[in-house]
Amino acid sequence: MATLVERIAARIPEFGIKLAYGESRTLGGEEIIPVSFVGYGFGAGEGVGAPNGQDFSGSGGGGGGVSIPVGAYLRRGGRLVFRPNPIALLAFGLPVLTALGVGIAAVVRAAR
Repeated sequence: MATLVERIAARIPEFGIKLAYGESRTLGGEEIIPVSFVGYGFGAGEGVGAPNGQDFSGSGGGGGGVSIPVGAYLRRGGRLVFRPNPIALLAFGLPVLTALGVGIAAVVRAAR
């Protein structure tokens, strides 16, 4: 009999982050295609025994996911134009810029 971890792994072909494209819709006379980052993950475990010496045997698992809208493609004059979601840009951009700034400051301090 397969363990809980093997059963979950057999049902989920890929893990990680992907781009997801929604169905094309017409809004205000323009065709839009929504785009989002989709991330998900699953975990499971099995155990026997306990640190306090009591007899214990069990297994468990769980999972979760998130979808963050990053923008939309608009069809204008036969061309696709990407319009980013400003809130998503701030949510992703600020931590990256902060880490980059801290890294540059550390390199400059080390060079002195």
